[in-house]
Amino acid sequence: MSLESAQASLNNLNAKVESGDVEGGKEALSEMKILMLDFPGTEEFIKISASALELGVLLSVAEEDLDAFARNVAQLKSYYASLSSFSSGSTTPKKCHILGLNLMYLLVDNNLSEFHSELELLSSSEASTPFLSFPINLERQLMVGSYDEVLDAGTHVPDPSYSFFMDNLLQTVRDSIADCVEVSYKTMKINDAVGMMKFDSREDLYEYIKECRDDWITDDAKDELCFQPPSGGAKASDIPSKKLIAQTLSYATELERIV
Repeated sequence: MSLESAQASLNNLNAKVESGDVEGGKEALSEMKILMLDFPGTEEFIKISASALELGVLLSVAEEDLDAFARNVAQLKSYYASLSSFSSGSTTPKKCHILGLNLMYLLVDNNLSEFHSELELLSSSEASTPFLSFPINLERQLMVGSYDEVLDAGTHVPDPSYSFFMDNLLQTVRDSIADCVEVSYKTMKINDAVGMMKFDSREDLYEYIKECRDDWITDDAKDELCFQPPSGGAKASDIPSKKLIAQTLSYATELERIV
């Protein structure tokens, strides 16, 4: 196959993706992958192959197909490695975009060990791009429990393709906030809960309660949420504090005698 024909096939695939034609894009990608089997191992053809797989990654995000996403990223890594081996240091325009999406995928999957392994492969210039600095900052915020900042970040994604992973991540963060709220409070004003969990409306909160927290009680008369006490949980009054203090003092006395 000539380089011109390969580029024409790539342009066709790109046009499908840019227009939002997911089904047409999938067909074009399948045809492209068949053509790629006969591509020579030159820099130009490898770059075209990598660009095609990058478009495949964007198609899988548009279709919300995580299995296809993981497959395309796995294939891409070998092409990125091949491109980096050329003396020209060749790369693709979408590389940082795709690597950033992969970091988002690893965050949602809570695969932090691989997340940090991927970080080690980035150059400083790559890590500083908005596509990659966004998931890097998100991971730091999650690690220190800055959930407010994570929820706010959902409105500042570097590209619309990040929204799919961000929606999944926000659900995880809201679940963590809900876990903390229900053990920290007996009741909470509904508007306070809407603000704390960054919902757009009370209706969104009600939908979340219906789907994920059916043990929460909505008290419309008082305009508040009531949280059920944990069943079988120990209360402070149940802890034999005097007995524990006496035992601790006894152990300290014995230790002092030994020393």
